[in-house]
Amino acid sequence: MSSNDALLKHVSIAAKEATLVARFDIEGNIPGSGAFVVGLMAATPDYSHQRRLGIEFMNGEAISMYFFNHDETEETFDISNVEHSGNTITGNFPVSTMLGLGKGHLMSGFSEADGRDYQSGVPVEESL
Repeated sequence: MSSNDALLKHVSIAAKEATLVARFDIEGNIPGSGAFVVGLMAATPDYSHQRRLGIEFMNGEAISMYFFNHDETEETFDISNVEHSGNTITGNFPVSTMLGLGKGHLMSGFSEADGRDYQSGVPVEESL
């Protein structure tokens, strides 16, 4: 994957009732071969509590949607909660995945390609 493929250009989240809608806009398209992950990293200001939410693709198709936190809780969600086409990926996570972080939390977007960090620290537009 070249550095020009699938760069995160915008990440946003919004709470809609019991759903946290995470939208990832990428430059280019979802890679048609190999592994590709987009996600969110959220933490308390002192990083004592961290969470990662992710959507994993293999050969251009969504195969996994997950959540895990620093307390070693891991959960997978129904892949039907992911919509994607071209350069937009939307994941509908339970809003409970963000409970407890409170105001002042830190959040950023990330991507991984073929098991390696590709991008991190992408700003997230929040409507919570």
